Amino acid sequence: MSETESAGTARNDTDESPNQKRLADLSAFQRDILWALSHYGPMKGLAIKARLQDYYGENINHGQLYPNLDELVDRDLVDKGKQDQRTNEYTLTADGKQALSRRRTWTETAEVVQA
Repeated sequence: MSETESAGTARNDTDESPNQKRLADLSAFQRDILWALSHYGPMKGLAIKARLQDYYGENINHGQLYPNLDELVDRDLVDKGKQDQRTNEYTLTADGKQALSRRRTWTETAEVVQA
């Protein structure tokens, strides 16, 4: 499916940036991880877990959190660094920030259209 841009040239869905495709493929849980990192800054895994538990009002287990963090790292949306010898620190990458910014813009536009 293609759309026409204002200049009259055809735009294919394949013209989307990698960030758009990446964010569209994420689960709501993964988007919530990105949001937490965006809102609170770099955090260790247990701090992310605590923020998400507060948000969801239920326990988040390690088997849910860490595979999702690893996938976000693999997609270059989150950076995994060392806080110390035993603790990893997770930070939103530039691609992660851009993906969230695009989603925020899209969500705000959708809210205006619905109003």
